[in-house]
Amino acid sequence: MIRLPLDRALGHVLAEPLGALIDLPSFDTSAMDGWAVAGPGPWVFGAGAGLLAGRGPGTALPDGTAVRIATGARVPPDTTAVIRSEHAHADEAKGLLHARRPVAAGQDIRPRGQECRSGEQLVPAGTVVTPAVLGLAAAAGYDALPAVPRPRVDILVLGDELLASGLPHDGLIRDALGPMLGPWLRALGAEVSGPHRLGDDAEALRDALTASDADLIVTTGGTASGPVDHVHRVLDALGAELLVDGVAVRPGHPMLLARLPAPTQPERQPVRQPEGPPNGQPQGQSQGQSQGPPDGPYLVGLPGNPLAAVSGLLTLAEPLLAGIAGRPAQDAYRALVHAEVHGHPHDTRLVPVVHRAGQAGGRDHVAPLRYNGPAMLRGIAAADGLAVVVPGGVRSGTEVEILDLPWAPATPWTEGCFT
Repeated sequence: MIRLPLDRALGHVLAEPLGALIDLPSFDTSAMDGWAVAGPGPWVFGAGAGLLAGRGPGTALPDGTAVRIATGARVPPDTTAVIRSEHAHADEAKGLLHARRPVAAGQDIRPRGQECRSGEQLVPAGTVVTPAVLGLAAAAGYDALPAVPRPRVDILVLGDELLASGLPHDGLIRDALGPMLGPWLRALGAEVSGPHRLGDDAEALRDALTASDADLIVTTGGTASGPVDHVHRVLDALGAELLVDGVAVRPGHPMLLARLPAPTQPERQPVRQPEGPPNGQPQGQSQGQSQGPPDGPYLVGLPGNPLAAVSGLLTLAEPLLAGIAGRPAQDAYRALVHAEVHGHPHDTRLVPVVHRAGQAGGRDHVAPLRYNGPAMLRGIAAADGLAVVVPGGVRSGTEVEILDLPWAPATPWTEGCFT
């Protein structure tokens, strides 16, 4: 746990409940500009500015008298009610105040402790600090908040074919994941370094993994079984515990999750060069080759195809970061899909969708977007969620589970050329 001043706590997660340090309000205050009155009217009043916010306690208000009062000012003892300025008539010649409407005892007075009593829980632990939480904490007298440190993430971009700038040419392509992952992971509450571009170099990958002091390392590419896919072999050489090794999801099936050993490494072993597939385990099973229980950083290996990598971000990286940071997990929900969506014969599909408001009393729904191939980002760029499509696909009007994107907009996109 760390303690952060209010101006640095935004977006962090509360490590402890936020309790009321005092009653709020801490004294009876006026809710309106007007008149504080005691007893039945009409009321005698005197000249002067009256009671202003920020002043100390005043004297008791005798029955049959009134005094001007500003919003937020301390109400004098024995006050019956506050009459709003627009509901009162002050006869300056006679020095009498008349009410234009019936006066109820306690009206327009915020009594002490109306919002909370000292010791009452205001916000539970695990709450993300929003601007409103900051305002509440300040009102309650806090100068700093107990917070969970943000998870630290390193991004390692693998692949000799990737360009950092310019147009694709001569078999080289632009790196789409390097620019995307940092902002995405920051939106999930992480402190992110990189991206660090390593190419297809097993030793460089090993050195980067052993040198990292992050809570989570995210790699891109290299998780399949091609001739330069080194991630499995490097993890095996380091004695990492492979927790997830492939999933039955399209796109994204080569994603993986591992736990690296503690930073102190055993005697260096060479990284084996490929002699075929990196492992013989079925999808979804762990190799179980860790030397003792690793307690170093986690590693999420994302596939190199951009939309496949998005699948890994949503289903592996996001829930893992939520657990490390103490954030609440995303609530699953279902929505109608207004189109037939083709499915994979055996695996679950994740399809970019956009939410639509129901027309003429109809239910809200989601519409699938085009350009949803593993290497495409055009569909996800217009989406506010991914639909979980069961093997075999779904018919129009079927309810499907939705995974929200971190920036899901309040106003849906127009369909345009994306649907």
